[in-house]
Amino acid sequence: MTGRIIGVDFGEARTGLAVSDLTGMLASGAGVIKGGGIDKTAAAVAEKARTLGAVLIVVGDPVNMNGTRGPRCERVAAFAQKLRELSGLPVELLDERLSTANAYAIMNESNMRSSKRRGVIDELSAELILQSWLDRNRQT
Repeated sequence: MTGRIIGVDFGEARTGLAVSDLTGMLASGAGVIKGGGIDKTAAAVAEKARTLGAVLIVVGDPVNMNGTRGPRCERVAAFAQKLRELSGLPVELLDERLSTANAYAIMNESNMRSSKRRGVIDELSAELILQSWLDRNRQT
């Protein structure tokens, strides 16, 4: 697959975005969309995907630690479906267990103050989701 891939960490308050390089090797943060619910956020992500020339969108799927799917998974599935409709692109869900915890661990390692974390955590989570997808698909 050639082209950029968008990573998404969908949230009610903020949605983090990441984008791959053209080689599909590296994910980088691409910003945050604030609030808006499923429709508005899906429209904003679809527009970002068009702007960046994306060929695929990967959305983090918030599966519970025990592997069950709760109400958040249902909202993310609805968001992914809306995103498919609006973007015309394939949208894949990727189990995102521990992505936010890993993002916090990275920020702790870098001694980032808690006041700056809110603006970064969602984008970093999206970056980790996308990098996980890139690494997994490069191996297969």
